[in-house]
Amino acid sequence: MTAPLRVGTRPSALAVAQSGLVAQRMHAAGHAAELVTIATPGDRSSAPIAQLGIGVFVSALRDALAAGEVDVAVHSYKDLPTAPDPRLALAAVPIREDPRDALVARGGQVLGGLPPGSTVGTGSPRRSAQLEALGLGLRVVPIRGNVDTRLRKVADGELDAVVVAAAGLRRLGRVDEATELLDPLQMLPAPAQGALAVECRADDSELRAVLARVLDDAHTRAAVTAERAVLATLEAGCSAPVGALADVVSDLDDDGHAVDRILLRAVVGTTDGGLLRASSTGDLDDAEKLGTALATELLDMPGGSLTIPASPNLPPHAHSGVDR
Repeated sequence: MTAPLRVGTRPSALAVAQSGLVAQRMHAAGHAAELVTIATPGDRSSAPIAQLGIGVFVSALRDALAAGEVDVAVHSYKDLPTAPDPRLALAAVPIREDPRDALVARGGQVLGGLPPGSTVGTGSPRRSAQLEALGLGLRVVPIRGNVDTRLRKVADGELDAVVVAAAGLRRLGRVDEATELLDPLQMLPAPAQGALAVECRADDSELRAVLARVLDDAHTRAAVTAERAVLATLEAGCSAPVGALADVVSDLDDDGHAVDRILLRAVVGTTDGGLLRASSTGDLDDAEKLGTALATELLDMPGGSLTIPASPNLPPHAHSGVDR
């Protein structure tokens, strides 16, 4: 590859920062790379995510990649529809940034210290469901916008706090503005939160091999594969409150040898405002099966119907995990 690698990115500050990390890694490995900005419908609209539709932040990037306008597309992995695009290959999943959610509150408050009635902004049904389940008496307010827009609502006094992804704050160099990084025991993140997905054209086997060698992290790929298998099995759309987090942990096999295994936890909201939770462990090589089995366990639990809406004009498993 003699010409610089064209790395497609959305125009937001966070997307550019994320894509810049990929370009820097490629530079360090001896492959020149440059960013190419592709605007998406999600970047041009302030409408709610559920109203904009599935894949709103990725479709334009994917089309540009398939058309040869860029060589690589970098996505926030949680934005990707669960159905693969046959034109493209998921060449690499780089090592994951902090998957947790972060609270940014006025007065340096932590979540448990917010007075009842405090306004907490989020654009995520998943976060809303888990915040309300904590029983703290908080008033959850729906918001949209980039990280700067959301944090400004707190600084200007419009809201008492917002919940955003810790990974976004870290990549923008703003994690010090978080007043608390939320323990997953309080709030499970969106499937694949904090992870990036690097795609290239399916027929570009040479580039696919280079991206995998330079960027791919096996533990991150296994973890997010398990998490997204939960999402796909539940057939959860943008408005479904689904959280999942997989950790790679050390364990002992039957012969007493150290092995890496996946610990997977998941939560999903029910129609009565409750939450169903489940967890399981499995081998790295069985990540997808583990996620599918855990989702099936959630579906079989008593305690209320799951709040998983149908998405018209979409095949099964074509849903997105968008969770801003």
